[in-house]
Amino acid sequence: MSRHLRFIARTVMVQDGNVDAAYKTLNRFLTQDGVIQTVKNKRYFEKPCRERQRKSFENCRRIYHTEMARKIAFISKTNREDPWLGC
Repeated sequence: MSRHLRFIARTVMVQDGNVDAAYKTLNRFLTQDGVIQTVKNKRYFEKPCRERQRKSFENCRRIYHTEMARKIAFISKTNREDPWLGC
């Protein structure tokens, strides 16, 4: 079971008995994967209406951030075509 991809991706080797560095590395991996946030959210019961509100907010936030990233990437381009050719 330890050879499963999910477990391999979250495996941290302790080198030279340095447990603190391995712990920090493991925490970084778990934070990037969103495991820590999921555990914190599942710690207490969430009412269905609050869950819908949270998911709706997260969805709107995700859409906003992707749109802003797209706009910033467009503005950051140096050799882009002129959107107002006739002006």
